[in-house]
Amino acid sequence: QVQLVESGGGLVQAGGSLRLSCAASGRTFSRYDMGWYRQAPGKEREFVASIRWGGVSTTYADSVKGRFTVSRDNAKNTVYLQMNTLKPKGTATYYCFAENVSTSRDHWGQGTRVTVSS
Repeated sequence: QVQLVESGGGLVQAGGSLRLSCAASGRTFSRYDMGWYRQAPGKEREFVASIRWGGVSTTYADSVKGRFTVSRDNAKNTVYLQMNTLKPKGTATYYCFAENVSTSRDHWGQGTRVTVSS
């Protein structure tokens, strides 16, 4: 079983930056692809970014390309999401996920709230 705990959310003005962290425990972190989704109030959860287990290959939603950067430190069992030039539509709860590269079973954190004021 993998446990994921997000942190780093908060209130920021439009144009500002935040760095989210997701600490994983319970299993071999390096065998999981990791990433982030977000869910705005009244909307469906949407993909934001992901990073493969090796830490090289990344994927981003078009809406965040060039502004967000996903990274991971397998030694610290942590994945990060650096968010720059934040926009009000980025207001959402951000969820960390981990997907086992062998079984495709996924795990989710409880989420961290990000509010971007205009």
